[in-house]
This record gives sequence, C-alpha cells and structure tokens, in this order.
Amino acid sequence: MLEILSDRTYRHLFLAQVVALLGTGLATVALGLLAYDLAGDGAAMVLGTVFTIKMVAYVGIAPIAGAFADRAPRRALLVTLDLVRAGAALCLPFVTEVWQVYVLIFLLQSASAAFTPTFQATIPDVLPEEARYTRALSLSRLAYDLENIVSPTLAALLLAVMSYNSLFLGTVMGFAASAVLVVSVLLPSPKASEPRGVYDRTTRGMRIYLATPRLRGLLALNLAAAAAGAMVLVNSVVLVRGTLGLDESALAWTMFAFGAGSMLGAFALPRLRA
Repeated sequence: MLEILSDRTYRHLFLAQVVALLGTGLATVALGLLAYDLAGDGAAMVLGTVFTIKMVAYVGIAPIAGAFADRAPRRALLVTLDLVRAGAALCLPFVTEVWQVYVLIFLLQSASAAFTPTFQATIPDVLPEEARYTRALSLSRLAYDLENIVSPTLAALLLAVMSYNSLFLGTVMGFAASAVLVVSVLLPSPKASEPRGVYDRTTRGMRIYLATPRLRGLLALNLAAAAAGAMVLVNSVVLVRGTLGLDESALAWTMFAFGAGSMLGAFALPRLRA
C-alpha cells in the first residue's frame, strides 16, 4: 500500500490530508474545553449546536462543491479553502461569546465541506489506474482512522505544558502546512464532464445512493454509529471537567480511549462473527 507514496504528487496530497486531519483533531479537543469555559455545564448544548452547524454545512455545501469540482482551478481553490480554515481557527482562541464560536465554526466547516469533495475529485486524476487509486483510498481511510488516536494523544501531551487555546494554533499550522503542500505540486486539469443542469449535478449522487438498497442499509448503519459517537463528542467534556473534576488533558485521553476502542472493535468484529 505504501508504495503508492512514491508518486510525488500523491505523496504531497496525502501529507496535506494528514496534517489537516491532525489540526482538525486538535481543534475538536480544544473546542470541547472552550465550550466548557464559555458555558460550563451547558457545554453539551453548545457542542451539539456546533456539530449541527457542521452537518448543515456539509449537507448544504459539499454536494454543490462536488458538482462543480471539475470546473474550478483545483490548486488555487484548495489553497484558498485551507487559508480560510486557518483564518477561522486563528480567531477561535479570542472568542468571548458562544455565538462567535458558531459563526467561526460555520465558516471553517463550510470551507472544509468544499475542500473535501474537491480534494477527493483530484485523486483519480492524479492516479488514473484503478489499482493504484484503490490503494490510495485505503491509505486515506487509514489516515482518518489513525487520526482518532494520534490527535488526542498529541493534544494530551501538549496540554501538559500549555493551555487549550494553544491547540488552535496547531490547527492553524495544520491547515497552513496543507496549503503549502498543495502549492508544491502541479495538479492535473479536471476532465470536463457531460453538461448537466444544476439540479442534476448537485443531487445525482444522493439520488443514486438512496436508490441502492445496500447503500440505504449502510446509511442507516452509519447514522446509528454517528449517534453513539455524537454522545461522546458532546457530553465527554461535561463529564470529565464538571462531574469528575479532572484536568484538561483528561479530556484528550478520554477521546483517545474512544478512538482506540473504535479501532479495536473494528479489528475484533470479524473474529467475533467467525
């Protein structure tokens, strides 16, 4: 799988994905602590609203970005979106009101919602061979899974020597490094697709998804898993900081335990079924 990193363009794009994921993971821990500082035991409500804003941004913006990803100059667009995300993260340590968090998170997640489909649409143009593209997808999925462990661990180590607000600077550095890595390569021009109306371009993927019985079942499974994960993301900071009275780094270790448990469960499930 790792042999695919010999391709310079893909290697830089993959590293851009990794550093952006690490920055996002640091922001997740820092957001929980920021919400607790602003709202105390009401932090769960603040975080619930934050993740709702995230989902609204992705549902509303990602299909549009994906539909028009083949029409924009990808490198310029990806770099611009990274800089927007870095700017939003840079402002988060200075907020004093909950509504300011909501505005910045909407800006950050809207940029992420446009970045992700554009980034994903670039990979098959960089790696047109099916076998190499499949290995790239596997490596990308591995990066997402490992982020659930690596980011909380890094956050816990950093919180031992600095305040949680400094974690947002790590997020800024992650997005800035992602922009630099994207700038460092030449991306192939997107292939022109057949002309279709705006409605068809923005809803075709969802219509195909919902029309496929197996994919509808997968959607229900993902919703169930997301519901359980949401309980952890929303309530952990109140339980750790409020109910148990533990320090800031304890939240990061709690998130690490959740991520590690998820990965162990994924590895153990095939054996349990056997």
